[in-house]
Amino acid sequence: MNSNDKKINDLFINWLGASLILVFLIIIIGGLTRLTNSGLSITEWELFEGILPPLNDNSWTNYFNQYKEIPQYKLLNFKMSLEEFKIIYYWEYIHRILARIIGLFFLIPLIYFHFSKKIRIEYMRVCYLIFILIVVQGVIGWYMVQSGLVNDITVSHYRLSIHLITAVLIISILFWLIKNILSNKEKKFFDFSKKNVSYQILIFLIFMQIIIGAFVSGLDAGQIYQTWPLMGNNYLPNDLILKNIYNVFDFNNHSLVQFYHRNLAYLVVLYVLFLTIYIYKNNISQLYKPLKILLFFLIVQAILGIFTLISGLNIFLASLHQITSVLLVFSALNLYYFRAK
Repeated sequence: MNSNDKKINDLFINWLGASLILVFLIIIIGGLTRLTNSGLSITEWELFEGILPPLNDNSWTNYFNQYKEIPQYKLLNFKMSLEEFKIIYYWEYIHRILARIIGLFFLIPLIYFHFSKKIRIEYMRVCYLIFILIVVQGVIGWYMVQSGLVNDITVSHYRLSIHLITAVLIISILFWLIKNILSNKEKKFFDFSKKNVSYQILIFLIFMQIIIGAFVSGLDAGQIYQTWPLMGNNYLPNDLILKNIYNVFDFNNHSLVQFYHRNLAYLVVLYVLFLTIYIYKNNISQLYKPLKILLFFLIVQAILGIFTLISGLNIFLASLHQITSVLLVFSALNLYYFRAK
């Protein structure tokens, strides 16, 4: 490899690393936007017009008047002042402007690397996929916002979960690609085999837990029961009534969704303990270190989940809980990566 090729390859990996950091940052900002109920403060798509925030009183009044037309203001925030509106506006504005930055930051270097023809085609194909997902994510974001502009005071928890899991999928693909480049390998995630399936199941369970966690956030289901380990005075929610099998799949039921989130967390913990026993029993020494990292983030995530609940949904703890969920995904992917061939 000549010096020019090395520079391009170094630039490529640094670009991917910076992209991963930016996606991680927007997940944090997106979580805070949801926790502060700021996501509906900008009621228009404004793909190009919304690059700059309001610069004068008339512009601020216009945005505030638009917000006053939606149910969230009429039913929940009808006493809100313009100064209070500016706070929630800026959370959503930062979220949107960062999304634009990520799109451009990924597209422009991608075009350069495409025409340079110095990067392995296998890596470039993954980058094309990532860019497509970034574009789709922008559409999903607006699709999510639309759900809260007509009949509800918040966005659809189903659309919120799609928006979140797509972000986690993007950052996971970036993480896996970076691992491949740094190790100069082409390990395939979807290599289904008896040796790999246990680790793939773990990643699937964590993804499912993130989806259910988005349901909890979107429904504000964490406000229903704020006790642990019991929900109120019982293991099952006191107000849960299951008349038929269809009620088990009622993901609009706040208490049931929180119950599922708790118990899926227990399942993940038990499953990781099972993997830990299996790894040590079979002396899979190359997994000891990544396993310890996974156990650390799992413990931290469980503790944060409990304290977020019993604190009355403290926004700082809730944000950390979401951040750690991404780190838990990284640690599970890292464990699987060392196992895969």
